[in-house]
Amino acid sequence: MCYEWLMWWPHVLCLGFLLVRFGFMLAKDVHNRLKKSATQVEEDEVVQSHQYRYVQTLLRRPPIRSLEKSWFQRKVYDWDPYFKFPNRMIATTIISLIGLYLLISSEQIWISAFSNLIYYLLQRPNVLTEHLDYTTYTWYVTTALAALSSVAHVGHVLVCYRKHIKRLWAGKKSFLPEKYHTANSALSVAAFLRYPGWQIAFTLWGYMLVHLVLFVFGMVFVYLVVIPIWKQGFFTWLIDVTILLANFFIVLALLKLQVLLVRIFFLQDKLSPQDKQKPLALNNRKVFHNFNYYFFFYNVILGLGSCALRLISSAFVSLLLVSRINRTIMPKGFELLDKGYRTWIGMIMADHYHNNPVMVCFCHLLLKRTVERQTAINAYSRLNNASVSTLDVRVRARWLLLYTLLRNPRLILLRKREKRNNNQEQLAVVWATMQTQQADAAAAVHSTDPSHLV
Repeated sequence: MCYEWLMWWPHVLCLGFLLVRFGFMLAKDVHNRLKKSATQVEEDEVVQSHQYRYVQTLLRRPPIRSLEKSWFQRKVYDWDPYFKFPNRMIATTIISLIGLYLLISSEQIWISAFSNLIYYLLQRPNVLTEHLDYTTYTWYVTTALAALSSVAHVGHVLVCYRKHIKRLWAGKKSFLPEKYHTANSALSVAAFLRYPGWQIAFTLWGYMLVHLVLFVFGMVFVYLVVIPIWKQGFFTWLIDVTILLANFFIVLALLKLQVLLVRIFFLQDKLSPQDKQKPLALNNRKVFHNFNYYFFFYNVILGLGSCALRLISSAFVSLLLVSRINRTIMPKGFELLDKGYRTWIGMIMADHYHNNPVMVCFCHLLLKRTVERQTAINAYSRLNNASVSTLDVRVRARWLLLYTLLRNPRLILLRKREKRNNNQEQLAVVWATMQTQQADAAAAVHSTDPSHLV
């Protein structure tokens, strides 16, 4: 029963969050609809969106002095009010964390049941139970380390997503392979579809591989360090390790000695006292060639050890970066062989082309102007529209009437008027009569002009 609760509480937590979230959104929308019209609500949502505010910051003058950031903002995460992660990225992150939790819980349940079975079969403490204790404790410790590493990688993917998207918004594509500076439409949309599933799968695979490697290194550390120190003492173990690693220390000392000798004897003096290092110019050339000849054979042996270290370090870093789909594990020039990295690039390019704030705001303003222009063109037809308010119809009708009478003053004399003393109405009639007489006189002169006679 306890194990079932461990498996089900993430689902209950997510359902509770969705219930509260949708309830809040429903109450907020109902409140906005009661206070504002649908068009005004939509306009407010656009104006208050992070994309609209981001474009506003582009149009402002940058501050002369930037604000000082805290240690958390500089080292961990810096919140950006003008950026919002898409729902796809948030959902992928949540599902990755839930998948990690379920995988780790299932793993611990099976390991606990298996170890209890072994203890029950052995019945009494002996050498096997001692080694089983070492294995069990090492497994639990490496589980915690691998889980922390995977959670950190999931969070770091979000940070890299924001960094890459903002670089694309600024037109900077230098971090991408040269082939992907121009997006392939079909590949980008396909990568957009693949990314959520691949990111979750890579996260789970990354945890299992990292956990396995850490468990192996942990067992080696226990049997080569912990147990000898516990049984023989620290100083005895330290002497044995020093004898064993003497050759390695000699190789390391030779590497450092070469750098030190070159810095002291084979480089020319600084050009200026303010320079941080000496210039890249040889000094004592004859001695340098002799030095190069005698160290040639040592460098062959050093190269063998360096090659082994390079292989081990590259394999270790590649294993740590398996779940980091945003970073390729291939060397430069072979990035396209990493399908996970290609999926990441295609996804961010598709996001950039569809959610660029400048483009979104431009399209919104273009649609808004188009609707306003269509509204102005259809003004006459909207007079008889029952959905328009009475006040709007009256104001528009009076404006059209005034415009018609100004263009056709004779119509003022033909209008029906109430019998009441109104100075403004009388003045209007006099003005209309004068305008009519002037128009008739101008027409008569125009008709008697010889230049216009045929």
